[in-house]
Amino acid sequence: MHIALDQAKRGVGLTSPNPPVGAVIVAQGKIIGQGYHRKAGGPHAEIEAIKAAKIDHPKLLPGAALFVTLEPCCTRGRTNPCTDAIKSCGIKRVVWGAQDPNPKHLGRAQEILTAAGISVTTGVLDDECREMIRPFAKWITTGLPYVIAKVGQSLDGRITRPAGEGQWITSSAARAHSLRLRSRVDAIIVGAETIRQDNPLLTLRGGGQSGKEQPLRVILTRSGDLPKTAHVFTDEFKARTLVLRDLDFPQVLQELGSRGIVSVLVEGGADVMGQAFRNRAVDEAVWYIAPLICGSGVASVGGPGLPNSVELQQVTILPIGDNVCITGHPVWHDAQPSHP
Repeated sequence: MHIALDQAKRGVGLTSPNPPVGAVIVAQGKIIGQGYHRKAGGPHAEIEAIKAAKIDHPKLLPGAALFVTLEPCCTRGRTNPCTDAIKSCGIKRVVWGAQDPNPKHLGRAQEILTAAGISVTTGVLDDECREMIRPFAKWITTGLPYVIAKVGQSLDGRITRPAGEGQWITSSAARAHSLRLRSRVDAIIVGAETIRQDNPLLTLRGGGQSGKEQPLRVILTRSGDLPKTAHVFTDEFKARTLVLRDLDFPQVLQELGSRGIVSVLVEGGADVMGQAFRNRAVDEAVWYIAPLICGSGVASVGGPGLPNSVELQQVTILPIGDNVCITGHPVWHDAQPSHP
């Protein structure tokens, strides 16, 4: 299952609105096929693994065991049900990690495969497999995209430096690391002031994967006053720019979720970040901190103060030269969200 998870990681950011999934087929103590879901509409991981086994070890496939990170699909969508392919190729044991979070499919594969005389084991490396599909699980059960909040700040919590000192807070290495986050998501959200002040590209650049579509660039504005010459309106990806006006943050997520956007990256500015946290909409926080004390400037989370401190769990701390990246999942308590 660890090998299947490694396969699934290869599809992260590429499969929306489907989840990333990996699969491995084992017979006589050796791997005879493996694969991952590469894009929506393409073969699922199980089909890729079966195809590989048929090419390399066709005689070993009947009676083999399939290990897959997510419960196999059992309904016809863009592709045929994986349960049909599993039954027809002679696999005799299926092991998966996470159950399908889609309430319409949950547990159905086990019923179908067991009825066909195939042994089923579930819940293997369940936590790791569920972590892999966390964005998909939120979207398929709530209709809302998974929200990653990214900030680059000084030690005293500022995202801007004193006048005349330049734009950048974090190091070039930390910024390069942060660009990889764009490869995980379907959309990048910023506020209008970020477009006016920084004129960002919001493109994948060096952090992209082969086959990854440029994430939708979502600009939030109240006034609609945006510079027409900004990069996001004039570059080769201008068709991948969406302006949303006069929507609060929950409405923004509802709009994007209805468009099949499974995951978003909030890159700023401070007002948008404050809205995301006040509405308890953040699923993952990624904070880059530089050894710099600005003494003034814009705070990383703007607007009215939060009603409660936000604690992170499942925290990881990664040094990047003299900068540090802290990542975790917010713990939301019972207080109701405060809308902007």
